[in-house]
Amino acid sequence: NDGPQGFRDNVHPGTTTAWPSGLSMAASWDVAAMGEWGTGMGKEFYAKGANVQLGPGLCLARVPRNGRNFEYLSGEDPFLGYTLVQPVIKGIQSQKVVANAKHYINNNQETNRGAVSEEVDERTRFEMYYPAFAGAVEAGVGSIMCSYNKINGIWSCENSLTLAGDLKNVTGFQGYVMSDWGATHSTSIMEGLDVEMPGAGFMNADMISAGIAAKNISQDKVDDSVYRILWAMFSVGVMDEPASAWDWKKQATNSTTEASVNSARHLAAVSQVLLKNENNALPLPKTGGKRSIAVIGFGGDNAVVHGGGSGSVVPSYVVPPKDAIAAKVGKNTQVSFDDGADLTKATALASSADVAIVFVGTLSHEGGDRASLSLDDGCDGCKGNTNNQNAMVAAVAGANANTIVVLSVPGAILMPWSTHPNVTAIVMGFLAGQQVGNAVADVLFGDVNPSGRLPLTMPNKENEREMSVEQWPGLPDPSNPLFAMYSEQLLVGYRYYEDKQIPFTTGFPFGHGLSYTTFAYSNIQVDAGRRTVSFDVENTGKVVGDEVVQLYLGFPETAGEPPLQ
Repeated sequence: NDGPQGFRDNVHPGTTTAWPSGLSMAASWDVAAMGEWGTGMGKEFYAKGANVQLGPGLCLARVPRNGRNFEYLSGEDPFLGYTLVQPVIKGIQSQKVVANAKHYINNNQETNRGAVSEEVDERTRFEMYYPAFAGAVEAGVGSIMCSYNKINGIWSCENSLTLAGDLKNVTGFQGYVMSDWGATHSTSIMEGLDVEMPGAGFMNADMISAGIAAKNISQDKVDDSVYRILWAMFSVGVMDEPASAWDWKKQATNSTTEASVNSARHLAAVSQVLLKNENNALPLPKTGGKRSIAVIGFGGDNAVVHGGGSGSVVPSYVVPPKDAIAAKVGKNTQVSFDDGADLTKATALASSADVAIVFVGTLSHEGGDRASLSLDDGCDGCKGNTNNQNAMVAAVAGANANTIVVLSVPGAILMPWSTHPNVTAIVMGFLAGQQVGNAVADVLFGDVNPSGRLPLTMPNKENEREMSVEQWPGLPDPSNPLFAMYSEQLLVGYRYYEDKQIPFTTGFPFGHGLSYTTFAYSNIQVDAGRRTVSFDVENTGKVVGDEVVQLYLGFPETAGEPPLQ
């Protein structure tokens, strides 16, 4: 069953938890949180009778406008993905549910994903796009899903180099390869495909038998595929359960529990990234000082929580931010709401309040890339101010000297108003799931000290990396590309910014994130022989908090290498 951030049940809507998205969880940079996320999702899949979870998603955010970036927990760094995926796999599979890491490989755009060939060299594949999947293999993942696209002219699900070669022989993957839905083009068992989904147009008894008779398919390879499928089920514990555990009628079960929604709240909160906090505008006081709060934009029942496609989840319920904020401050503080559709009304409300909290957002989905990185694109299905959000933030900030902006977005976004002197704080949680209201309120009022860090770069302008049409969406026709060239090689995301020394004005760098406390580093020691770096970290502030330690390496005086990684 789908998908990468919870059980997608459109037959019995509202019976599962809409967990934070993969990209939201990547913003936590928190190994323990990733394990909690995987375990929580696995429990719901088991409760629903599903023994395979089609997730997690691991692809690198090569293209900032990729429609599926919100699903993927690597962000724009392969080591981040390699590290974070392992506790997720272990968590899912601890519940006797087979995890399915996807989409292997180079499924880095949705534009013509069913035909485009991703033209990428061997070193780039191994250093940038394989590591997250290698991490899944190290964690014992039971299955991996091959993708719709081609790699160097050969379909992903029949690519013997990337499947039978790099995945099975090089990384030592023991589980089975499953096709994406309808991604098969031949009986590809010899090339490394083990399971065709959703039907058996090519991988059926007649075609495999004919292949054996013609000596195009070996009996050993058939046995190998069977062994891999059984290995995954036995190693995870699927076969230890009674057959009744996997009765499809269990899909009607309401798998959401008090424990699951509490966990979703905690995970969404630790994934929030504090991008800006001028003059300690946050945390807000719960009592006294702020007599009125204006909540504007997507802060009501119209909260933006999840993307579309197979990564979507119908939430059991959604906590509106305005209600969560009102619950924090009690009756002595007036909390008013306006959806921002009428800027005159929204501005008037903002001017009358002590603090204005503007909720902005946009969405993306499987099957298409985003039209732009602007907030004014991509939320046509949302309720409220859908295509004038940048003007809304500027107008509210012009009317209220203490304007806080909260972003719910599927990936990189432009923030032309981030330097406005009246925008005192900015909080970003990507697509945080059904507990977004409570999670954001926990951070805004200091019950949770934000510890998230950006898993990808927030650019200053559109196409700041100067990707050519040849690179994305590809040629010869950009609207229907057949080839996408990975000529940037290793210079993806922050590596490009470091290489070109691009300063940040309205955007924010990879790894950025503030706290309500301060930390001091001391006693740094490098042991070159053992290849270790050690140091002491001390919380020097007045608030309990978590620090994310980041170590970057560079090759000394070597031309052509990323300055930092």
